Amino acid sequence: MFVATKQSVDRQARMTEAIVTRYWRLIESRHDARAFAVLKAAYGEPHRGYHAFGHIVDLLQQLDRFSGLATRIDLVAAAIFWHDAVYVARAPDGAVRPDIENVRDSAALFARHAAFEKTDKDAVIEMILATSDHVEAKPARQHYPGFSGDFELFLDLDLSSLAAPWPAFVENLDKIRFEYAFVPEVLFLRGRLEMIERFARGGERLFRREETRALWSAAARANFVRSAEDLRARLGVL
Repeated sequence: MFVATKQSVDRQARMTEAIVTRYWRLIESRHDARAFAVLKAAYGEPHRGYHAFGHIVDLLQQLDRFSGLATRIDLVAAAIFWHDAVYVARAPDGAVRPDIENVRDSAALFARHAAFEKTDKDAVIEMILATSDHVEAKPARQHYPGFSGDFELFLDLDLSSLAAPWPAFVENLDKIRFEYAFVPEVLFLRGRLEMIERFARGGERLFRREETRALWSAAARANFVRSAEDLRARLGVL
């Protein structure tokens, strides 16, 4: 079993800081002075598991990998930083909070702290709002030449964890379970199965860019099949 050394942990921390710093510097001047502190506080909230700062770092690393596909890499980076800035799983009445509310609030929080030109701000907001329905989302208009490609790239990056190696895929589901600890096990498993089946129905439409589809589609399909079997088995004994 791999045991992380202090050196490897420190190296990973430096790599994380480097990529966050590099992409934040692209857009820092187009935010108010409090923006990054707001993001750090938001993604550090104790109720978060999957939707924490590690998710943002993962997406920035994927953006770095596919940087040549982006027309406005700065705007894709802004959407990455802000798209889960608000994430509250439980509504005040104890029910599950609809994710669309988190998405809308995240877009509003971005707008509150952003000082982008209107066209650029609208483009980032549209990318953020699209995360409420990854498979069916379509750009309302071309905010700039190449926007549709950036829109598709951002959504693909946000779903890249679906193609993670199986142990990481399971770990991500466990992190989401932590966020929904208040939901009874049967209801949670049914909800996860419904989510997996919805993504699986996306088929070749799940990943929009040819480059990401070629790398991630097969791995995602394999994860869906294995996860669905596991969830059905667990539901069968409850």
